[in-house]
Amino acid sequence: MNLADPMEAEGVALARFAEEDREPLRAACAQDREIWAIYPYSMVDDHFDPSLDARLARADWIVFTIRRGDTVVGTSCYISVDPKNRSLEVGGTYYVPSERGSGLNAVVKRLMLDRAFASGFDRVQFSIDTRNGRSMRAVEKIGAVREGTLRRHRVTWTGHVRDTAIYAILRDEWRSTAG
Repeated sequence: MNLADPMEAEGVALARFAEEDREPLRAACAQDREIWAIYPYSMVDDHFDPSLDARLARADWIVFTIRRGDTVVGTSCYISVDPKNRSLEVGGTYYVPSERGSGLNAVVKRLMLDRAFASGFDRVQFSIDTRNGRSMRAVEKIGAVREGTLRRHRVTWTGHVRDTAIYAILRDEWRSTAG
């Protein structure tokens, strides 16, 4: 099994980003222009292509397109994939507004965590802007432990200097959470 192989459950599919996903993902990201203010980068208007291309250029990132049925409903990534230390991060996640609260996040995170741990990783991290209470609650709900806050950690595309909450799930914790 390869970390980047497609994943699917409950009508939700994750596949490694392909160039034909660019325009559907651009349209999906444009459905909520305001949310990008709490991201470290923007994926709307003139920011979309440079932001996406920067993600794709990173050798230690795996960018996924998320579909429900045939419709692109978001994106998520494996970030800082470090096989030597058996750790990676799940992030860069965005869902169209109509999918928030629908259970999509639980399905996506379960697929990504199951794949990471089945591929030999021991730790999965989440780095979240402390202004993003919804994302912090969502990772807590799936069993992630808050390990601390990196203060004044990152300058976002808006110029805001954000604090970053660090959460993680370890392989043994996930087994007990996933049942």
